[in-house]
Amino acid sequence: MDLVVIGLGYVGLPLVREACRAGLQVGGLDRDARVVEGLRAGRSHIDDVAPAEVADMLQAGFAPSLDAEVLDGARTVVICVPTPLSPDGGPDLTAVRGAAETVAAHLAPGTLVVLESTTYPGTTDEVVRPILETSGLVAGEDFHLAFSPERIDPGNTVYGVRNTPKIVGGLTPACASAAAAFYGKFVERVVEAKGTREAEMAKLLENTYRHVNIALVNEMAVFCNELGIDLWDAIDCAATKPFGFQAFRPGPGVGGHCIPIDPNYLSYKVRSLGYPFRFVELAQEINDRMPRYVAERAQQLLNREGRALKGAKVLLLGVTYKADIADQRESPARPVARRLARLGADLVFHDPFVTDWQVDGTPVPAAGADLPAALADADLAIVLADHAAYDPETLTRHARLLFDTRGRTRDVQLETVELL
Repeated sequence: MDLVVIGLGYVGLPLVREACRAGLQVGGLDRDARVVEGLRAGRSHIDDVAPAEVADMLQAGFAPSLDAEVLDGARTVVICVPTPLSPDGGPDLTAVRGAAETVAAHLAPGTLVVLESTTYPGTTDEVVRPILETSGLVAGEDFHLAFSPERIDPGNTVYGVRNTPKIVGGLTPACASAAAAFYGKFVERVVEAKGTREAEMAKLLENTYRHVNIALVNEMAVFCNELGIDLWDAIDCAATKPFGFQAFRPGPGVGGHCIPIDPNYLSYKVRSLGYPFRFVELAQEINDRMPRYVAERAQQLLNREGRALKGAKVLLLGVTYKADIADQRESPARPVARRLARLGADLVFHDPFVTDWQVDGTPVPAAGADLPAALADADLAIVLADHAAYDPETLTRHARLLFDTRGRTRDVQLETVELL
């Protein structure tokens, strides 16, 4: 194989697709039998790779496997396994260590090994390298080792693996050159970082920047409501400035793997130096409390209409973490629903991308495919994900009372509609 990708999920599978399109012979290793069997049958389990594309990948020779022997003879191995948070707030590197141990057992001289899993600076050199060197081979001498942060944006129809600049940081200059040459086969622009730590930091810097700015507008949303200021309009006005400003907009919380998770890796590393990373920790505190704030605003809206939240039928519109995808990872809809349920609300949900949904193991009933009927039947509808299906006209025409946390209806002036 020219390439074996370990971890065939949201990061690994798009990488496989682009490598196959470039004519590389690609294998994949995943421990989930359902994923591997599905791919072998031409089925995709992620939003950004269509079944037809999986069929094309198989036709090009893609070999998804549960057997680590697929690594034998691989020229390049890319590790794309998940790194969730551990109980102490740092990255759980169990999957990374396991993948590195598997690679070490099959490592051959001249192989390029790249870690793409997001983690704290130093992981490639301090964690992955020693495991790989149990093979008896030395990184930077007998094999190449690099880190290249994934930049996958689920649901983005403009930027993908090919046209998003690819950062690579090598353990040595030769490692960086090898990684750059590999990615250059199917990525339009490759950017070489000074080293693995700089490449690891670049990923965390990108997401910490977004995390902090989202927290800024979320906190503004709270006090602008109290001051009677339309923050959405203020943001739109500020965004007309052609320099020095980038628009971020408030929401019910943050979701996905990157924003609510990745900045904590950096905070974890800074805490190991003996002091807190206050910007990140404050941003986390602000964003974490948004679901509670949404529930409180929902209660106030119903009170204004002479209704109690307890026993009210509340329709949650969109339970994925972002628009027009099925990905529910860290979706703020779940803590919003949890809080509303504790306050006695009768919950139903609607999402064109999700058929079944649970909160803490308890199923939440689906409202059905008829969105206008679901809106008319609810005492309160709350927009939590800005799916294209939730057009302003449908929402405002049929909802008896609407709380829009995503700004879908920010150009509508109705007493029955309120923005976050």
